[in-house]
Amino acid sequence: MSGLPAAPDQIVHVVDDDEALRDSLAWMLEANGYTVAAHASADSFLVGLTDGMTGCVLLDVRMPGMSGLELFEELQRRRCGLPVVFITGHGDVPMAVSALKQGAVDFIEKPFGEQDMLRLVEHCLKLESETRGKRQQEAETARRLAQLTQREREVLDLIIVGKLNKQIADVLGISIKTVEVHRARVMEKMGAHSLAELVQNIVSLEPGAVVR
Repeated sequence: MSGLPAAPDQIVHVVDDDEALRDSLAWMLEANGYTVAAHASADSFLVGLTDGMTGCVLLDVRMPGMSGLELFEELQRRRCGLPVVFITGHGDVPMAVSALKQGAVDFIEKPFGEQDMLRLVEHCLKLESETRGKRQQEAETARRLAQLTQREREVLDLIIVGKLNKQIADVLGISIKTVEVHRARVMEKMGAHSLAELVQNIVSLEPGAVVR
């Protein structure tokens, strides 16, 4: 059995034109508790692709029509967040390595061992879940930022670069007491329980923010 069960909404998508390999891989994954969707071509996978889809993709490099690499490029163009693992033959390794440099998670050569594939799938689903959680957190931070008044945002920007209340008061030409009031409102509106949490959330959303 896999060491980490998938979340109920996560689906392992197997995209491979080889029916025997596709079916055996689907059977093996389902026997280990995963929900699987098998696709005989890149086009059939794209038909069902939605923005909210979760899980991962096991993708054969060489397929008739749209190849695995072309599908991967299309997923990137659509900003699809599903982790991709390429299934390769020995001669396809250089192409798979190139795909890794473009953002694929990994590749696995045929014939592959069951445990090797299960470890890859487990890793991909964990990665997808963590990435999705981070995106949701960033969206929530952006929503909260939009609720700040102009003055609260000015105070926040100065907090992020490490200014003390007295320094903020001097920069903005307001009293320290007023800074304290704005600071408390910023913490409340941003849902932060500490200065460290506030800074971490902002920096993750705005990588260019400088903390001194």
